[in-house]
Amino acid sequence: MMDIQNITKKLEGLQTVDSIAVSLGIARRTAVNYVWALRKEGFVETIYGKRKIRMYRISPIKAPKFGYPGLYEFLNQNSKIKVYPPYTERIYDHKPTAEEMIVKAIKTGNLRTILSSLALFNKVKDWAKLSQIARKENIGRKIGALYDAARTIIRVRKMDKKTRKALLRSKIDDKFIVKYARTKDLQQIEKEWKVSFPFNKADLEAYKE
Repeated sequence: MMDIQNITKKLEGLQTVDSIAVSLGIARRTAVNYVWALRKEGFVETIYGKRKIRMYRISPIKAPKFGYPGLYEFLNQNSKIKVYPPYTERIYDHKPTAEEMIVKAIKTGNLRTILSSLALFNKVKDWAKLSQIARKENIGRKIGALYDAARTIIRVRKMDKKTRKALLRSKIDDKFIVKYARTKDLQQIEKEWKVSFPFNKADLEAYKE
């Protein structure tokens, strides 16, 4: 059985799975299990270093977290495609929803962030709300195109016809989901939604890895 107090004292600071394995003289697989157990108890915070190397800030004292996860933490909790958080964000006035986080992800214009957000289409509970927020931000057709792309690779919740029609009729500021990024894959989706699609099929295959 893990002696959490002694382990967290010994590992206090920034660690990787490999450094944990060396420090404790255990196998890498066991180190992964230790990280999982310590995170579950609230002693580990995951961050990303240079070259997107996953690192763990370990403390023998649980750091209280107030509020709710911001965009990047929300994505990392709900998507297989992990993202590097460029900043730390907490939301204090309400619990974030998949609907608003999909919109926030697209508004970043960042390819990996948007790719990660595709998983949230399986978390949508209120299509009308998503449509309303998207149309207010002038990204309605981009939302529709990304939803159709997500359907080609992962399980998503079914969008109702009323929402789909509203998104198809909506206005957008520009046709690029990611500025000046365009591929030759998924041209049928591009044609229907009149947007320039940034992903190719290989990018979407990351969800199957």
